[in-house]
Amino acid sequence: MEIRQINQPVSILSTFVAEMRDVEIQNDPLRFRRNLERIGEIFAYEISKTLTYKPKEITTPLGTATEWLPREKLVITSILRAGVPLHNGLLNYFDRAENGFVSAFRKYTEDGDFDIHIEYISAPDLNGKTVIMADPMLATGSSLELAYKAILANGQPEHVHLVSIVASQAGVDYISEIFEDEPITLWLAVVDDELNAKSYIVPGIGDAGDLAYGPKL
Repeated sequence: MEIRQINQPVSILSTFVAEMRDVEIQNDPLRFRRNLERIGEIFAYEISKTLTYKPKEITTPLGTATEWLPREKLVITSILRAGVPLHNGLLNYFDRAENGFVSAFRKYTEDGDFDIHIEYISAPDLNGKTVIMADPMLATGSSLELAYKAILANGQPEHVHLVSIVASQAGVDYISEIFEDEPITLWLAVVDDELNAKSYIVPGIGDAGDLAYGPKL
């Protein structure tokens, strides 16, 4: 497994992350969703540098040119619901990719503990393909772990790119340990040090799903 953190050197990415964190700007769900999407586009560009390419002759009005197109068959998957704007950003660049979706949620007990439940999976055949799995927040790592294992019911990918914007160090360590020998690249924007008692990232951004789409019951 490989880890890539794309906020160094500093770029416009930091502006989008800053707006996502800002409690005042968070009052605008449209802005929050747009920033998720824009960061997805940045991740897509960075991931594109790791793909392999094949030449293709392109006819222009004045002659021919050789350009390079990806060899990999891509499948973009996201964890509902916060992953949807991030998914859209990735799809803006990888517009020929197939798509998949996984519903994963925390189910809390009376004493405040929680389990991760997978309710829904929709994905194409993944055998031999390159999968990009998007979830804006990597807190404990449990949701990402279960979602990854769930999609394997649809086949064995050649490589998997896990994409999160804000991660906790504990979540990064957990994912690194359980997927140590897997053909996986973990892509991150920023890593925060703390998880609170409810397993929320601190300082983090809050609940990305609620900020994007409104609070849920």
